[in-house]
Parts: sequence; structure tokens; C-alpha cells
Amino acid sequence: MEHNRVKTDNKLTRHTSVIYLNTDNNESLNKEKLPIKKRKLDNIDPLNVSKLKNKPLQMSRQAFIEENKNLDSVIYYFEKDLRKVKPYYYEYQAFAKGRWLGRSIFDVFCKEFRDRPAEYYAYAIETGLITINEKIITKETIVKNQDIIRHKIHRHEPPITAAQIKIISTENDLIVIDKPGSVPVHPSGRYRHNTVLHILQKDFGFTNLYTLNRIDRLTSGIMFLAINKKRAQEFEQLMQERKIRKEYLCRVIGEFPTEDVMCDKPIITVSHKLGLNVVHPNGKPCETIFHRESYNGRTSVVRCKPITGRTHQIRVHLQYLGHVIANDPLYNHRAWGQQTGKGGIDENLTKSVVDNLMKEGINQDEYLNLDSPTSLKQQEHIKCTENNKLLEQCEVCTMQNLPDPEPHQLFIWLHALKYEGDGWKYETEWPYWAKQDFTGDIGI
Repeated sequence: MEHNRVKTDNKLTRHTSVIYLNTDNNESLNKEKLPIKKRKLDNIDPLNVSKLKNKPLQMSRQAFIEENKNLDSVIYYFEKDLRKVKPYYYEYQAFAKGRWLGRSIFDVFCKEFRDRPAEYYAYAIETGLITINEKIITKETIVKNQDIIRHKIHRHEPPITAAQIKIISTENDLIVIDKPGSVPVHPSGRYRHNTVLHILQKDFGFTNLYTLNRIDRLTSGIMFLAINKKRAQEFEQLMQERKIRKEYLCRVIGEFPTEDVMCDKPIITVSHKLGLNVVHPNGKPCETIFHRESYNGRTSVVRCKPITGRTHQIRVHLQYLGHVIANDPLYNHRAWGQQTGKGGIDENLTKSVVDNLMKEGINQDEYLNLDSPTSLKQQEHIKCTENNKLLEQCEVCTMQNLPDPEPHQLFIWLHALKYEGDGWKYETEWPYWAKQDFTGDIGI
């Protein structure tokens, strides 16, 4: 079968960041330091021992298990087709970064951690919720080398869809699930209990699992978890040797070509904070084959066969081809311009895209930031559009309780449909948005 091929060239730089976290299940503080390399949380399973060799900054398997073995205190509830978690206390811990040194603690939090207003950080410092080396400080306290900064917050996790995780199989030491879109796999960023690992433990009693294939939070579909190290290593070996064939479904903008299209453009990460990737000649080799399933006059349903497994590979290749996933909030954002990144973009435009996305509060954990920074003074004037009333504030931390999102706003039209190897195959049903009678794309 003949495939069309596409190419480009740009030039960008990679960079990384490291943070350290300390967590607790209730109001008592857990003093054990649990270091995590943040940008690797979605790429390296903290429970997979085979991937933890020679990575001393990663949380140990035993530490992760001990932290999460008892979820009895976690309260899930369902409302407006959303799964929610009752707010709880949580402590972050970070070693002072080089760029923080010589600056006041108040300045650091206002400029580096902008998910809350400046008035809140002033209050947190004054009340001891923010400390340095476990000591009470003032707003003027200067951050020094080797300082350990802690921030205990009343945590409000974002809601996820109320759709249940479907168990496809529990045979051969593997747990195969159909993950709903909007559910992150690991505790990371602002998500902890509204994650696959914690929900599987809370709802089904599965513990000490090894996650095997990576599925983005916004993506739905087949996901594999192993119940022991041996099975995890066997599956990982199959993936490394590319002995597992994968198929995805997506709904993209416009009329996709009727003939199969192969995109083999390399991909590079241009912002780890955003989780943003673009086609670039210095990137990692990638290859995806696309086949159109249907076209309704507005959007096309496309079957995707990724030969490699790079982060956002399908999304980036579709953007490059000019057929971005229709409801993708990151790669179909207006910051990319009228062509939405078709054919690739140069270094200057890439920098502009990153800057604009950052200004809008979009980040790796939530492409649609439901907790946009708003000062306490501004909160007094914000109206709820539904009933023209002031939005309520949390009685504990005074943070604004924002309106709930609609469930369909929490995921993109990308679904891991089928995984297949020698002598085995797992496949899900087509999602509702991929069917012929779907009309939810009107107006996009």
C-alpha cells in the first residue's frame, strides 16, 4: 500500500527541571522526603523497579506503596457526571533552586508558583503554612542555598469524568483496562486521588501495580498494568522490541485524505512545563500511519497506527499534517496561528506559542486550567455566569470554588482502540464521538 510522506526542519533547545515533594494523607505532616523528578512522572512509572535503576532521584517503590497503601480517609463523591475528591491537606517540599537564591520567599512564590493569588501567599507565610527549614518566616526572608521550602495547602483536586474504569481482563498477571479520558495515571501535579492507580485501589482493591503503557490524561482507551515485577519486565521488553502493535482512533479537523498517510517526522520537546512537542529535525525519530474511517462534512474519524511511541506523537503528527484533533486544547490552540501549526513552525513562532500558552495558565498537568490565578480583590467582583451570584469560597483556605466544567470538556477525541501481539489481542468498543451519528463537532 502506498503512503504519503512529509518533512520539515526547525531548531530548538531541551531543558529539564527537578522538584521534590513530601506528602501526607491527612492533616499530620509526613516528614519523610520523597524526591521525584517531575517531568518524568508521566514517562517513567514510579512503581516500575526495572526503570528505577541508577535513578536516585526517583521515589522508591516501597515509599510509594507505603504512602498510598491506605486510602480509607479519601472521600470520593459524584456530582453532575463528575468524580470529585473531598478537599484535604497536602504538603509540598522543594530544595531552593539556583534562580531563587537571594530573592525573598514572597517574591519566589508570587512569580514561580502562580496558581494562587499574592494575597494567599502572604497569608500562608504569616500563618506558617509556608516555612523554610521548618521555621516560621516573614515575607522578607531571603532564600539561601540548601534551604528546604515547605508549603502545606488545603488541596482541591480538579474533577474528572464520572465514567467508570472498565476492566477488560485480569488474566496472565496483567490487568487490562479501558481508561476514561480526563483521568491521569499517576499522582502528579494537582492530581493525586483522582488517578487510575488510586481509583483502582479504592474501587477494585488492586494494589502494588506496575503501569506499563503510557496514556495521557486527556486520552482514553486501553491501558496495561502488571501485578508483579516479572510480568512488567516481560511486557516492557515487548514494547522495547516493538513487538506490540497499537491502533488509536481520533476525530480531526477537516477532510482527511482517503489514501493512507505516513508521517515520519522527528519530534522534540520545546517546553517540559507545558508538555509541548513539535516536529523538528533534531528530534527523536517518529513514525505514524493514518487511515481515514469516515468524514461527515466537518471532521474526519481517523485510525492511527503509531510505529514508535513518542510523547504526543499522534497529536503532533496530525497537527503537522494540517488535521489537528478537533477538540485538542493544546495543539488546536489559537496561539499556533491561522494554519494551526500545519507544516511545522520556525523557532521564533515556537517561542511565541510557548509564551502565549504560558500566559494563559496552560500547563502540563491541565491544558485547560480550571484554577486560573485571581487575586482576592478580583474575586469579590467575579460573577458566576449561571446565576449571576458571587462564587463561593472554601471555608478552610478561602480559595474560590469555581464552576464545574462540563464532562465533555475534560478529554480529547483520541482513544487507544487496540493493542496486539503474537497470539494475543485486546480491543475496546468505539467511543461515542467516533460513531457516524455524532454531532458534537458542530461549531468547532
